[in-house]
Amino acid sequence: MKKRILIATGVFAPDIGGPATYSKLLADELPRHGIDVSVLSFRSVRHLPKAIRHIAYCVKAVRASVRAGIVFAQDPVSVGLPALCAAKIMRKRFVLKVVGDYAWEQYCQQDSGKKKFLTMEEFQHTRCDRVTEVRRKIQRFVAQHADIIIVPSYYLKTIIMQWGVLHGKIHVIYNACEASHVVESKEEARKMLGVSGTVMVSIGRLVPWKGFSGLIDSIPTILAETPDLVLVIVGDGPQKSELEKHAQELEVDDHVIFTGRAKKEDVWKYLRAANVFALNTAYEGFSHQILEAMDIGVPIVTTAVGGNGEVIKNGEDGVLVAYNDIEAFTRALQRIFQDPVFANTLAQNAKEKAEMFSIERMIQETITALQI
Repeated sequence: MKKRILIATGVFAPDIGGPATYSKLLADELPRHGIDVSVLSFRSVRHLPKAIRHIAYCVKAVRASVRAGIVFAQDPVSVGLPALCAAKIMRKRFVLKVVGDYAWEQYCQQDSGKKKFLTMEEFQHTRCDRVTEVRRKIQRFVAQHADIIIVPSYYLKTIIMQWGVLHGKIHVIYNACEASHVVESKEEARKMLGVSGTVMVSIGRLVPWKGFSGLIDSIPTILAETPDLVLVIVGDGPQKSELEKHAQELEVDDHVIFTGRAKKEDVWKYLRAANVFALNTAYEGFSHQILEAMDIGVPIVTTAVGGNGEVIKNGEDGVLVAYNDIEAFTRALQRIFQDPVFANTLAQNAKEKAEMFSIERMIQETITALQI
């Protein structure tokens, strides 16, 4: 009898982002191993009122799981709760992928300028507002009732264990590096994208914990020695107008480009065009963007948080600094701009390490974890 799995996901191709990339990989690769895959994206109900969309998604999940042996949810709240309900109704095994703390992410975006920023570690032991506590209870409930949980880093496993989940139920499977299809040279990519000079690229949703404001803070100092610096921020999100205003206040807005949402192919081209990939993030479970930068061969400066230290060895295939330590970030960037031998060594070592994170490895480990 053919094995079947239903992937319940909040986003899916052509959407960008880690969960969309991961779900697409599963949908493409698992059938090659004799496993039927169907995908139910939350996009199908997003147009409905908030009070109705999750119920509608649960109904769709029940129908879609009739022939599936496993319901595999890609987050613990938006699709996790309705997918769990569907799995229980249909008596299917329920598997959960957790790449972060949804309650913490939502908390960070609520009036972010009016409250103290909490790291994910601090959040685990901090009592918050009622809505945040409801979200926290939902994600812990879903995680506790999953048959199997897959996380992309050992760091994140330690977080999930604090949710009351047994150690043996959590499987660490590193993300895969999807090979880029960029054939253009650095010069060709720059010409196509309309960028020039010393190019620093950062990619992600424009949300507080991604630290884009800190990168903008580094620009005035770097300009003193590298006057042709351009920071290209690829992505969109609720902080966009705030970040644009911040660049204007520092009088560096001529050196900052906001591309907005970009196609995957263009994201790869921006990485090809870059002198450095910079990610001043407060949290990463295990960054797809870092893997892609490694594969393309771009020097990386990022933070020693979350799963970053599990993929990057400081000084060998990237540079790790503390989150929002603008002075350390600036020094690291200046060294890369001024020392081409160091920059090239980082890039080449990273490109070689990226080969370890193959799609086949991830798929085989996933099949083993799913016990199918």
